[in-house]
Amino acid sequence: MAKPATNRPAARVVPLRKGATLEMVRFTCPDTAQAMLIAESFGTAVVDSDGIRELHERLIIETADSLSNGLGEKAMQIHLQRIVGAYVGSAHGAGQFYSRAVSEARDATAKSANDARDEDLDGPVGYDSAAQRKREFAADMGIQSHALRMAAEGAVAAYGQVIGEAWKPFDRPVENAGHSLDRKAAEAQLAALG
Repeated sequence: MAKPATNRPAARVVPLRKGATLEMVRFTCPDTAQAMLIAESFGTAVVDSDGIRELHERLIIETADSLSNGLGEKAMQIHLQRIVGAYVGSAHGAGQFYSRAVSEARDATAKSANDARDEDLDGPVGYDSAAQRKREFAADMGIQSHALRMAAEGAVAAYGQVIGEAWKPFDRPVENAGHSLDRKAAEAQLAALG
């Protein structure tokens, strides 16, 4: 005999906004060897990668030590989760910006190699070409994103030491699941036009 159907509310699926991970940072930001190559090729400052990493690791550990009497174990974990997440998110954003700068530099360099294009020719004597400026900008962004990567790696290492487990990004619920307000407004405007 079949059981009568029960009216249970459907389970609500809440989409999550994924946070940046250290792996994503490592994928988008130059490592130490690449940062050294960039610095040598473009004549920019060589950053102290290990020093940046160690300083940020000490900074997070000392911060946790100073807060240890005022925060409980869970509060400390939540606080450090947010702090480390900010470092990782910043490095990831810089890495994405660096990747776009490299793409633009490659495009500009490829275009400037075409002799039939007047707009991509070198500038007046004493000025760099647009392609050269884009390459130099990409190099600067590479060094900056590398420095932020080292800071993030130090912060993640410190989190592991203080909390005793590996840091993972907090995946928060998407605030406006479905259509965004702009999208809904656009649909209403288009509907009004007929």
